[in-house]
Amino acid sequence: MHGGLTIAADVPVPVATAPLLEFRDVAHIYRGGVQALAGVTLDIERGMFGLLGPNGAGKSTLMRIVATLLAPTSGRVLYDGTDVTREPNRIRGMLGYLPQEFGVYPGVSAEDLLDHLAVLKNIGPTKVRREQVQALLQQTNLYDVRKRAVKSFSGGMHRRFGIAQALLGDPRVVILDEPTAGLDPVERSRFHDLLAEIGESMIVILSTHLLEDVSKLCSRAAILFGGRIVAHGDLDQLIGTLQGRIWRKSVPRGEVAAYRREFRVLSSRTVNGHAILHALSEERPDPSFEPVRGDLQDVYLAMNAEASERAAA
Repeated sequence: MHGGLTIAADVPVPVATAPLLEFRDVAHIYRGGVQALAGVTLDIERGMFGLLGPNGAGKSTLMRIVATLLAPTSGRVLYDGTDVTREPNRIRGMLGYLPQEFGVYPGVSAEDLLDHLAVLKNIGPTKVRREQVQALLQQTNLYDVRKRAVKSFSGGMHRRFGIAQALLGDPRVVILDEPTAGLDPVERSRFHDLLAEIGESMIVILSTHLLEDVSKLCSRAAILFGGRIVAHGDLDQLIGTLQGRIWRKSVPRGEVAAYRREFRVLSSRTVNGHAILHALSEERPDPSFEPVRGDLQDVYLAMNAEASERAAA
């Protein structure tokens, strides 16, 4: 007995669980009958989550549904039990969004534009809002150029400003749609460091076709082809599904086409004038191939090949 409250030893104490983003049989059909999504079911927990797929796979459609910019034709999306479609205003207050392209006002400085966007998000009072703007400019390494017009920024600076505006209001879910597309290697490295930092405290969905981004930043991912999830889970588990099925061989460049006709070659890269082939097979293709563990690229290409075969059947 403590302060009049008794806790029985055999009664479990509830443990708070982290909020979850849930997709349940989500489908979307655009006018004209184009099906962008078909039966997407997926759970996303706190941390960096990669959504991989080629252009046209349905990634942007799925992200627009989460952002409440588009209603699904059928199915449900829930955040912490709240239906995204039925209560869009509640979700918008928890959301940060960086689309592939976003416009800026001509001639407006980074500081003034970020402050204006904070006003639109109802962040206040004034002192709190301005402190948050200053802190985000520092976090995204834009404080020294805060008086410059955003339209004058380089591609990398522009994307970092995009992250700053997405983080206004301390969101619980952040959507990043192709955030590193077009960046040079130096800016991509800076951007990776920034994303790794923010991904520790919230759900961050990284929608991209760049395998390198997902490999470096995410512990979990889903692969989307033709509007369907063809694989999802921990990266190590996904790569592990190819255990004993990926085989490597070095061949002259001129022989690559012949090997592609005979074997299921997933990839070919040139090293010292020779092509290093990765082939998918349940057994050793021939005695000259050696087993290799594989990587996320092999998983992606294997899923792509299998999805294409199913579509052609």
